[in-house]
Amino acid sequence: MKTDASLYRRFAASLYELLSLVAIWLFLTALYLWLFGAISSQEKRLGLQLFLWISTGVYFVLCWLRSGQTLATQAWKIKLVNQEEKTLSVKQALMRYMLASISLMLFGLGFLWALVDKNKLFLHDRLLNTRLVHEPSS
Repeated sequence: MKTDASLYRRFAASLYELLSLVAIWLFLTALYLWLFGAISSQEKRLGLQLFLWISTGVYFVLCWLRSGQTLATQAWKIKLVNQEEKTLSVKQALMRYMLASISLMLFGLGFLWALVDKNKLFLHDRLLNTRLVHEPSS
């Protein structure tokens, strides 16, 4: 039985996700430095930031398209679904990543939106008709 994932479960999974991302970012930063050398200019710094943002997007979008779950959401038994309770379309996944990125740039306001939303949805999920559901083990 699928029920909406609680705020506690979603925020806990977000902390787990952050730990996974830090490891990915460290590896990717080392790769970037190996390929392009020291970050001695503003252009290289911007290039690294763009590389990390795009790489993170590829990770999330591929996970959402394949199974609706990243490593962290698998551990917390959370799945991202659309209004038909299926995995997201490419357009939905890309839009969700873009909107979540904008939310983070605005001090996480789109995530904090869940505190006042009647269904406890993040703002990007409200706008895209997606939701995070809890799927307990059978």
